[in-house]
Amino acid sequence: MKDVIISITGSQYSTPEDGDAIELVTDGKYCYKNGSGRLTYQESELTGMAGTETSFIFSPEEVVLSRRGTLTSQMIFRAGVKNTFLYDTPYGSTTMGLDTHAIRSTLSERGGDLEIDYVVDFDHAVVGRNRFKINVKERAGV
Repeated sequence: MKDVIISITGSQYSTPEDGDAIELVTDGKYCYKNGSGRLTYQESELTGMAGTETSFIFSPEEVVLSRRGTLTSQMIFRAGVKNTFLYDTPYGSTTMGLDTHAIRSTLSERGGDLEIDYVVDFDHAVVGRNRFKINVKERAGV
């Protein structure tokens, strides 16, 4: 695992023109080999998830977002496939649906970009369309 700078922009929207975007820039760890890899970072007070480790485990077929700590969840993104996941918080747990529309990646040994476009639903009602845009850069001088 190597030290990297991770920039994550998350947005929720009803049409591509609208939506609120939130950006997080943080230090993290990254490894990549033969098209697959792992990206890990610690959440902070800014995200409301202090004490939680977030990992993106990716391959050419799917991306798995795992959170462990004060918040626990595992979301499996696979284009064209609907999955369910358990969203566990200090206030309780619920099952939600996840429908991945597209995954685009230029990730390589040196970093790159990963974009995931998906819809989340609760009890079969759409909660929102979401997009993660993740940029990974090697730390200078490391």
